[in-house]
Amino acid sequence: MNTKSKLLISVFAIACFAAGIGLYLTVFKPADTKPTSIKNPSMIDKLRPVFSMQDTSDKQHSIKEWDGKVILLNFWATWCPPCRREIPAFINIYDKYRDKGFMIVGVALDSKQNAIDFVDPMGINYPILVGEQDGIALTQEYGNDLGVLPYTVIIDRQGIIRQTVRHELSEQEAEKLINPLL
Repeated sequence: MNTKSKLLISVFAIACFAAGIGLYLTVFKPADTKPTSIKNPSMIDKLRPVFSMQDTSDKQHSIKEWDGKVILLNFWATWCPPCRREIPAFINIYDKYRDKGFMIVGVALDSKQNAIDFVDPMGINYPILVGEQDGIALTQEYGNDLGVLPYTVIIDRQGIIRQTVRHELSEQEAEKLINPLL
């Protein structure tokens, strides 16, 4: 076996190990542990990075489009169980607060077709941008140095990042994060 093959096998083994740990923690997380928000000190109280991406209809959007609104920016993927579980809460929150200057923007770290196949049946009522591989780098720009999903960023009306969350959000927890900013 040559060195390149050994390297590929090692990388694959590490990826499988990490995926296994993630699956274990998702499935077997003790019920009495409550996740907490994790603030990334490098991003909190800083101006949000500017980016532009296409939505599932190939329309280009810039984050600047929602300046003046409180934004819940959610990085997710169709293959991520916690991401899938929090989306119904986001649909409800968006319905409840959109008339108060609130916006949810989802960034799918997935192919366009996978995003469309998931978004349409779910009835997602907020913009979904298709990040594909560019979305991974964008999560890092927004402070996701661990590369976890779901990853949510709360941005105030002035474009300042106020909170980053590295876990599945419940409807109540999301409301606690956005209500002071509305």
